[in-house]
Amino acid sequence: MTIILSFFLLHWFSSVFAQTFFLHRYGAHRMFSLTPFWERFWHLFTIVAQGPSFLHPRGYAILHRMHHAYSDTEKDPHSPHHARGFLDMMWQTKERYDSYAYGRTAPPREFDLPAPSWPAVDRLAQSWVFRVLAGSVYVVFYLFFVPEGQWGWYLLLPVHWLMGPIHGAIVNWGGHMYGYVNYKNTKDRSRNTLPVDFLTMGELFQNNHHGRGTSPNFASRWFEIDPAYQLMRLMQALGMLRLERSH
Repeated sequence: MTIILSFFLLHWFSSVFAQTFFLHRYGAHRMFSLTPFWERFWHLFTIVAQGPSFLHPRGYAILHRMHHAYSDTEKDPHSPHHARGFLDMMWQTKERYDSYAYGRTAPPREFDLPAPSWPAVDRLAQSWVFRVLAGSVYVVFYLFFVPEGQWGWYLLLPVHWLMGPIHGAIVNWGGHMYGYVNYKNTKDRSRNTLPVDFLTMGELFQNNHHGRGTSPNFASRWFEIDPAYQLMRLMQALGMLRLERSH
């Protein structure tokens, strides 16, 4: 039991860190700069961490920029206030994401700004061959370590397979439905969702992020802590990145 739970938590937090650090704060907002080596490193880290649910950096960035521009309006690609429910919001997000991530639709030019790109590697990571093989790794791990008769642990496998979209859906739904507001000047219904924010490493400080969209620190008040930002400060001290804006 300890091994399975530890593996699940390792996958959960590595995947959510890849999403908030590389895809969101770097890919969509460029809140810090990376050398070519570190950009490639974190690109590969994101592929490994998200596995079969890898989210294409350009597709993610376009969708997220549109979310900020149209937050909680009918043009928002993933607003809970314009969906029939949680699953409907996830499906709407998938359809819009697929159209941009796989080049099926040309996005509005104002949102198609530079984002991390590694065409050959991204094509491989988006292929069904990679997704099936990566998903099989989790199955083999569970087959090897789940104690005999404790079949309930296998219910965690779909979460492993869909980890990236699940994290995004939790943030998009919870961060615009539940919690408190620090910044009332936003034109949306974003919220800060405590005390579960630590599970998303700062991503559920949505009202703070929408109120201060250029700040790499998603925490704002004295009792709020953004775990990903604290790791970013450490990486800056180690020379791994340079924060463009420190708040």
